[in-house]
Amino acid sequence: MIERLYLRELLAFDEVELEFEKGLVVFTGPSGAGKSVLISAILSTFGYTTQGAASVCEVGICKPQKLEHEAYELEDELTIKTVKKENLRYFIEGQNISKKTLQEMFTPYVNYLSVRDRGGFESEMLLGMLDTQLASKDKTFKQLLKEYQKRYHNYKQKALQLSKIKEEESKLAELIEFATYEIEKIAAINPLAGEEEELLKIKQYLSRMDKIKEALSGAMGIFALEHSIEEVYRLLDKDASFFGDAMNQLRADFEETETLADELDEVNVEEVLDRLSNLTSLKNRYGSIEEALLYKEEKVKELLAYQNSEKDKSMLESFLALEFSELTILASKLSQMREQEALVLEERLEVYLRTLKLPALRFVFSAVDLEAKGKDSVDAQLGTSKTATLSGGEFNRVRLALLASTMSEDKTSEGVLILDEIDANVSGDESIAIAEMIQQLSQVYQIFAISHQPHLTAKAQQHLIVTKTEEHSRVEVLDNAGRITEIARIIAGENPTNEALEFAKKLRTL
Repeated sequence: MIERLYLRELLAFDEVELEFEKGLVVFTGPSGAGKSVLISAILSTFGYTTQGAASVCEVGICKPQKLEHEAYELEDELTIKTVKKENLRYFIEGQNISKKTLQEMFTPYVNYLSVRDRGGFESEMLLGMLDTQLASKDKTFKQLLKEYQKRYHNYKQKALQLSKIKEEESKLAELIEFATYEIEKIAAINPLAGEEEELLKIKQYLSRMDKIKEALSGAMGIFALEHSIEEVYRLLDKDASFFGDAMNQLRADFEETETLADELDEVNVEEVLDRLSNLTSLKNRYGSIEEALLYKEEKVKELLAYQNSEKDKSMLESFLALEFSELTILASKLSQMREQEALVLEERLEVYLRTLKLPALRFVFSAVDLEAKGKDSVDAQLGTSKTATLSGGEFNRVRLALLASTMSEDKTSEGVLILDEIDANVSGDESIAIAEMIQQLSQVYQIFAISHQPHLTAKAQQHLIVTKTEEHSRVEVLDNAGRITEIARIIAGENPTNEALEFAKKLRTL
């Protein structure tokens, strides 16, 4: 429920501050005074439109029991505010909120019907209405729909996987050939981690081995002097152990060098150079030997995946064929339950439609390819006419009948219904029927209605008049005397007759 409205700088309105009552709230006044502008301001606060937004607009609402959002702490009394500067910004309880989030939160609770709006009878909307009715009273349907939608989502994902495999089939042979070539190229060289460093050392030794041998041969003479040097130390009574250790280390190093020289004599220099060349080519292509080895592993995995793709394709095709059959069975069950609910709703609607001077409405089902909600497409037919061919007055009366027929039986529904000239272009009897229907709806909804008809205006719990003088518009709540005068103006014009005043009083007492 909207409890209050404050706005500033809205076209011809300088400032407006109002408190609203429950039930039916009607706005009347001369054409062009600003009634639709006020309604647009309220709608913009809930993210419905950005047209007609005030410089500042603030509404206070009583929070619906089930309204919640993980990002916002919502009190029982909520304040929603819009501020228009360069852009329109939205706030809830002083916190920034996006228009999209605001719409998602309040769409279940704020309904808008305009005489200029021809929506509401699309197949998706009608299916949603039937599903909501069924889910509220039949747990079996609710579980069935949930199971179908979950399995359908998985079915679509698997179908997408199969589609990608088929798209890649033409490229598969080329991909296998390329992966095989890359694997074999690296495998032919068969590089080992750290191998290049060892080969480079061997290359360096090979390039210097002749000089090493020559130097080694000349240095061997040091061992012939070893005994003489030890004798000098002995005669001098000095410790010669360090000299002995050094000579032992020297002897070991020379022996190791001789062994290395013997081993290198057996090395094929051309093979070392060729091996280094191959390793260098891998480094140039892949960055390093380690990266080449990783790339090879990736290609092995890719090749395995390619080789398994045919198997995957076969498995997916089998799964999709079986799942399509299962989904078709589930969709058929949903269709049967919807068609039964449609018959119940048609029967309930007939009472309201008759009251609104309209023929019976029938829901027409047709089968389509499997979709997220099943295999149903639904249209509505009023008498012999499709809804697309109805006049504006007929269209809006049908929408009112639908709202009335889907009201909660325990009258505990919450929400706001905004009606913009919903009783326009209708006859006197039709106007009376619409007024009675809206009054019935006001037991469940808080209704804001713009009206130029006396019958609906007379039934309002709260009556506001919008007037305009020169460039300024204003709105005020009427007392009973003011209401009678305004209803008489609606009946007979700016200078109502006594008969119009008497009829207005009579309407107020009905």
